[in-house]
Amino acid sequence: MDDVDPTPEVLRDAPGSADTDSDAVEQTDEERASIRALRLKKISDLRESGAEPYPYRFDRDRTIDDLRAQFGALEAGEERDVEVAIAGRLMLKRDQGRLTFGQLRDRSGEVQLFVSAGVIGKDRLVEFNDLDRGDWIGVTGTVMVTKKGELSVKVSSFTLLSKALRPLPDKWKGLSDVDARYRQRYVDLTVNSDARRVFEIRFAAVQSIRNELQRRGFLEVETPFLHLQQGGATARPFITHYNALNMDTYLRIALELPLKRLLVGGLERVFEIGRVFRNEGIDTRHNPEFTMLEAYQAFGDYSEMMELTEQLVAGAAMAATGSTVVSSRGVQIDLTPSWRRVSMVDLIGEVVDVEMHPSMPLQDARAILDRLGLSYKPTWGSGRCTHEVYDELVESTVVQPTIVLDHPRETSPLAKPHRNDPSLVERFEVIVDGRELANAYSELNDPIEQLARFQEEAAAKAAGDPEAGDVDLDYVRALEYGMPPAGGLGIGIDRLIMLLAGVESIREVILFPTLRPEAGLTEAEFPSAQV
Repeated sequence: MDDVDPTPEVLRDAPGSADTDSDAVEQTDEERASIRALRLKKISDLRESGAEPYPYRFDRDRTIDDLRAQFGALEAGEERDVEVAIAGRLMLKRDQGRLTFGQLRDRSGEVQLFVSAGVIGKDRLVEFNDLDRGDWIGVTGTVMVTKKGELSVKVSSFTLLSKALRPLPDKWKGLSDVDARYRQRYVDLTVNSDARRVFEIRFAAVQSIRNELQRRGFLEVETPFLHLQQGGATARPFITHYNALNMDTYLRIALELPLKRLLVGGLERVFEIGRVFRNEGIDTRHNPEFTMLEAYQAFGDYSEMMELTEQLVAGAAMAATGSTVVSSRGVQIDLTPSWRRVSMVDLIGEVVDVEMHPSMPLQDARAILDRLGLSYKPTWGSGRCTHEVYDELVESTVVQPTIVLDHPRETSPLAKPHRNDPSLVERFEVIVDGRELANAYSELNDPIEQLARFQEEAAAKAAGDPEAGDVDLDYVRALEYGMPPAGGLGIGIDRLIMLLAGVESIREVILFPTLRPEAGLTEAEFPSAQV
């Protein structure tokens, strides 16, 4: 083994280190264009020599994580005469004369490459040194640990798998423009370890939720994206035109109504994790397309949904972060069940110090809103006024996970009336860190009342409310065949991941968030290689 042995810390992104890649510093547009031109020339030269810079495949036999699992216990200076084949992106490269060190990354991790002229020959070492940071390569070699304890692959051969024409951003600053990070997520994931951490949390949390629901006997199903009626939630829809039938349809704003049709069909426990679409504003908590979990369980009510929600969220936190305690905006939040349960009217009394109830006279409810400086619409009843106080003044004050129970009937057209108070419904929201995380009901299964609720919604829509729903007669017909008593649950997956990852913007947890069209990107930026 050669005596030259940089420490792993030096090789891995030390500030001011002498990376041999000329593009490892911040570049201007002109410099990036110049680098791209040089790399296009490398492609031409490779093809003239008979090499292909974009081969069809590479047969790796393990991931880097597999490599570390098998050989991670080797001592410093040990070698194993075991040939391995791995592949990934070349993230760093340092020429030490007759020896070059590289850092190779695949989805599972990173490993050091030990490339010696004594093993692969001087000519091939020159070719390796001509690779650029960002190139995808496949390597074969034997396993070793350097004198300073770094697990490495002593490379015996390598293959260029995909030539990177554009230089990666500076390895310390990354993509400095926030919109560029979201727009070019493929670059962000390559250079930003925190972005990779957030999405690792997302994938683990979603898998935990799916596993727990399946363990409880829920069937995962798929329901249509295109709906003939607007319904299932209070939101403004996207409208598209279906040419074959010459009619407008809505992109779904919720998963609810098709899933409850499946309860009518006898499936009893169903769930879907899918995208929904709402034609509303974009801010740190809202994206026009986002991911929802909805789950429905026959023969139960909202009390079962409380326990289910607690277990799904706590389990997702444990699977994704190793703890049920997470940090958000500098506050430690304990997601360990059981959570506080409090009615909406009681919580309003605690926070705002007013006695308010959906059954109170309308003039009294309006007087409270006037006194609190809140506006209201002429069509609102006392229930909607009550919900406005909660939305505007109460919800944002709730930090630790809290189940807010028993909402106004007026704002909950798909929930079952409260068994003890007809002005309320059996509905709860889970609030954590001032944000709604989940929404659940005892599901309304009386077709007569459901039709009346739909007709109220349709009247509001006719009066100019773009978020109000339509009369879904087919859903009413389904209820007339009989839907068993059931509890239903919706969890906003993106907001859950924001909480678990400790990030403030929903764009951080969506791989491809909605953005304005990029200005200035033209074909002139993509000159062809002269081959």
